Amino acid sequence: MRPLAAWLVARPQNAVIGLAATLLLPFAQVISGAVMSLLVLKQGAPRAAVQGVIAVTLLAVISLLLQSPVSQVFANAAVIWVPVMLLAALLRSRRSVTLTLQVAALVALAVTCAFYLALGDPAAYWSDVLVKVAAAFRDMGLQQHADALLEQRDVVAAQMTTLVVLTTWSLYVTVLLLGYAIYRSLSEKPGEFGRFCDLNLGKVLALTMAVTSVMAVVTGSAWLQNVAFVAFALFWLQGLAIVHWLHAAGRLPVLVVIMVYALIPLLNALLIMALAVVGYIDAWFDFRRRKTA
Repeated sequence: MRPLAAWLVARPQNAVIGLAATLLLPFAQVISGAVMSLLVLKQGAPRAAVQGVIAVTLLAVISLLLQSPVSQVFANAAVIWVPVMLLAALLRSRRSVTLTLQVAALVALAVTCAFYLALGDPAAYWSDVLVKVAAAFRDMGLQQHADALLEQRDVVAAQMTTLVVLTTWSLYVTVLLLGYAIYRSLSEKPGEFGRFCDLNLGKVLALTMAVTSVMAVVTGSAWLQNVAFVAFALFWLQGLAIVHWLHAAGRLPVLVVIMVYALIPLLNALLIMALAVVGYIDAWFDFRRRKTA
C-alpha cells in the first residue's frame, strides 16, 4: 500500500490516473474516496480538486465515446469525493482528527433534524421509497424479497432515517480515516494530526444524547428519539478507537483487532451497539487518560 500511495502523490498525472481508475473499481466509495482523502491531506484541497476535475473530465470523454451516460460519471464523483474532500480539508486545516470527527458527528445530528424539518414525517417518505424498491425487486424477479419488504414496510420506514444517517456518516468517516492512515505511512510526522486511538467525541455529544433521550421519553417525540439514537450510535467509532488503543498499548493482540473488523459486517447492529456502549461510557469517564495517568 505504501509504494502505491507514494506513487500517487509523486506527480500530478499519477494522482489523476489514480482518481480516474479507482472511480471505476468495485467499492469505489471506499477506494477512490481514500485516494482523494490522501491527496487532500498531502497537497491541499485546491490542488486535489483540480486533479479530480481533470480525472472526471477524462472519464466523461470516455463515456461519450462509449455512448454511456455522462451525468452518472459526474454524480458518482460528486457523491464519492466531495464529502471526503470537505472532511480531509477540515482535518488538514485544524490538524486534529478528534476535532474533525466531532464536527462530523454534529453534522450527522443536524442532518437527522433536517429530515424532520424538510419532510415533517420521514416515515411516510421512506414508506413510499420502500414501495418503489419492492417494485424494482419484482421487476428483477425477486418476488419473495419484495413481499418480505412490504410486510415489514412500516417497521423499516420508521428506522430508515437513522439508518441512512448512520450508514452515510460511518462510511465517509471510515474513508477519511483510511486515507489518513495511508497519509501517516508517508508522513515524516505521523502524529501531526493526532492518533485515531485517542479519539474522544466528548461530553457535549454524550450530554446531548442523555438530554434528548430524557426528552424523548417525556414527550414521546419521534424526532427526539431518532436524534438520541443517532447521538448514541455515533459513539461506536470511539469504541473502535479504544480497541486500537488497547492494541497500541500492548494489551490486545492484532488478531483481535482484525477479528473486530471481520465481525462488523456479520454482527453489524449487535457489534456496533456494543462498541457504542463502550465508547459512550468512555466519553464520560475517559478511561484511557486515567489509565495513562
